[in-house]
Amino acid sequence: MALAMVVAMLIVCVCTTAVVGGWRGGEGKEVRYDGRALVLNGTRRVLFSGEMHYTRSTPEMWPKLIASARKGGLDVIQTYVFWNVHEPVQGQYNFEGRYDLVKFIREIQAQGLYVSLRIGPFIEAEWKYGGFPFWLHDVPNITFRTDNEPFKQHMQRFVTQIVNMMKKEGLYYPQGGPIIISQIENEYQMVEPAFGSGGPRYVRWAAEMAVGLQTGVPWMMCKQNDAPDPIINTCNGLICGETFVGPNSPSKPALWTENWTTRYPIYGNDTKLRSTEDIAFAVALFIARKKGSFVSYYMYHGGTNFGRFASSYVTTSYYDGAPLDEYGLIWRPTWGHLKELHAAVNLSSEPLLFGTYSSFSLGQEQEN
Repeated sequence: MALAMVVAMLIVCVCTTAVVGGWRGGEGKEVRYDGRALVLNGTRRVLFSGEMHYTRSTPEMWPKLIASARKGGLDVIQTYVFWNVHEPVQGQYNFEGRYDLVKFIREIQAQGLYVSLRIGPFIEAEWKYGGFPFWLHDVPNITFRTDNEPFKQHMQRFVTQIVNMMKKEGLYYPQGGPIIISQIENEYQMVEPAFGSGGPRYVRWAAEMAVGLQTGVPWMMCKQNDAPDPIINTCNGLICGETFVGPNSPSKPALWTENWTTRYPIYGNDTKLRSTEDIAFAVALFIARKKGSFVSYYMYHGGTNFGRFASSYVTTSYYDGAPLDEYGLIWRPTWGHLKELHAAVNLSSEPLLFGTYSSFSLGQEQEN
């Protein structure tokens, strides 16, 4: 309850904000956003999300993993889409076994949760080649992740394939499915200057290409402060309540796509766990200081790097100190503490989503 008081004390009155960026589908459902939150069927929502990757677990594990996430107070499951497992050979696709993306999403839907789909297709994720299939390297005259025609052609083809698959299966929210938001590219701002003028052109192209696919749901770019409208720029990191510059438009909400729950283990390095209290405080601060309404934990379940798909420096066990450990077992006290945090914030969701934020000093190093 104390966490609810921390965020609720910032609220002094109720106000309204115009809703923009809306998408509507034939099923009568729609996803919109405004300057405060994602808006589902006309209702602003505070959403807690957890990242778990279908490629790092098995289909037999998925129901229990998702159930544990739901019991932990999550509303959304977030996942990358892994190009190199789905198209290991150019033109030959694999969506079977633990690569069955549709089955994974349907299980999430069956348990009443939403999906945040991070198509990329560059994903990093401590994954071999950042998720790119190796054959892409041999395409003539190609330069990755810039205004390069061969690369854009292949990127658009794969993104379109995934989007069309989701549409065919009726998995977007306006179709009655669970996908409420998608991501294009991934932390591109970190490398964009290296591409000169080609970097900004590529960002604009990727945004236009994604929106042009007409998914019926919003698109986002993480760590991309100049994400073009209507793409939402989002934050990744440990302390987005301090580091996030904020949405680049007053009509966009503050979303945190990666709240790092621990440090992924590296061969030869000591394990570095993040304290439960630090994770929870960072969430409360993001909500209080940045008007955050969407927080996704990276990872909520790290799982196992099967085969040879992990980056060369990353251990087989991935994010074992996440709320659900490598085998899907509840990691205490993190899982339970975050569950209580989610419940506390939800008690104050109405003033958080509709109230006017204010702060005042309690001393040189304190504020409320």
